[in-house]
Amino acid sequence: MPASLPSGPGSPRDVPPAPGEFPVDPATLPEPIRDELLAPDPVAIDTASRELRDGVNRCPKCGSTEIRQRAGTDKLVCLYCRHEWTAARVEEAFGLGEGIGELKGTQIASGAQNIAADAASLRTYHCAGCGADVVVNTETAMTARCHWCRHMLGVNEQIDNGAVPDAVLPFHIKKDDAVARIRQFVGKRRMFALKAFKEEFAPENVLGVYLPYMVVDANASADVAGFGEVETRRYTRGEGKDQKTYYDADVYRVQRHVDFTVDDLTLESSAKRGNLDTQANTHNVINAILPFDTKNAVKWNASYLVGYTSEKRDRDVEHLHPRLEDQLLSIARAQVQASVRRYGRGVRWEQERLDVHGTRWVAMYLPVWLYSYHQPGRGGGMLHYIAVNGRTGETMGSVPVQQWKLVTAALAVGTFVEALVLWFIGR
Repeated sequence: MPASLPSGPGSPRDVPPAPGEFPVDPATLPEPIRDELLAPDPVAIDTASRELRDGVNRCPKCGSTEIRQRAGTDKLVCLYCRHEWTAARVEEAFGLGEGIGELKGTQIASGAQNIAADAASLRTYHCAGCGADVVVNTETAMTARCHWCRHMLGVNEQIDNGAVPDAVLPFHIKKDDAVARIRQFVGKRRMFALKAFKEEFAPENVLGVYLPYMVVDANASADVAGFGEVETRRYTRGEGKDQKTYYDADVYRVQRHVDFTVDDLTLESSAKRGNLDTQANTHNVINAILPFDTKNAVKWNASYLVGYTSEKRDRDVEHLHPRLEDQLLSIARAQVQASVRRYGRGVRWEQERLDVHGTRWVAMYLPVWLYSYHQPGRGGGMLHYIAVNGRTGETMGSVPVQQWKLVTAALAVGTFVEALVLWFIGR
């Protein structure tokens, strides 16, 4: 009798599995692999503006393409007839703020779809005014003017190279205001600043840039377990320098479960900006000017980018999942914090489990005023940034300092404190 064929996972089969049938029984697989295998395919949310796909954004009153953002507002203004209007808010237009508690699986808006590796940056548009072909390089610009009839054309259709998001949050802080805030920020730190930085400081060179983010809604739950301590007695032993303080405590096993939702969590979708290597740059200052009022983001319209620069997204949803889970765990810990206050000596969490039931991903441009300074040094030096939130004016940055000035100041303060201590002892 021939030996029977093996029948475990990965064994050969006489007949290939039918379409939609798994070659292995998912129940035999480890839970994380089984969950990933059985997870439904991502649901696509179409946020495209079909009326703008020809690249021409016309004034609804006179038809002109000379359109700009009204400074300090979310409105667009026609430079020909002065008519003003506001693009629809993306949440209201596509229902993106609803049903977070019922989210299941992964929902991805069309501007947040995976980037095609071979996607081109050059886009050619057929001008509706004169018929000429106009090329836009999405690496550096999202709008261009027809060289024949001077119509303004913009990249409004969602393309597969990460250049066009689902929504944009327009600038409110004007450049003069941003320059003043940066001057004030540096002025408070000027005493210790590097001499070359002070000589070359020119905040007028600040640039307005739209940075790419993924804005995520999530429906999740978490379980945490660990040990909490309640102090019951505190006492000292020994004398003089040998005196030590001891305490007794009751130790408890602590477990918590929390169901929660997250609305509009912002994650950097640029690998370069997400690189928080503090030895080479100060990108982390961008996180210090959060949050943005993402609820006011409007449907994508390239006219909002006229006069500003922008960066393309280069990270997909799958790349950002680890970052999302880390943020959600932090939120879960904060949610249970109020329930463990009775453990006076704190709780040491030793086990954590996160279940993400559903997420919704929207690609969005957020406005930032940036001033940069390169400090020469080993390994390429350090790139310093001062950033201003383009909506709230919140300002944070990094100023290169003279190390010897800091050391001198520290020694002076230390000497002064020591003198005060000796004076009090001698009284």
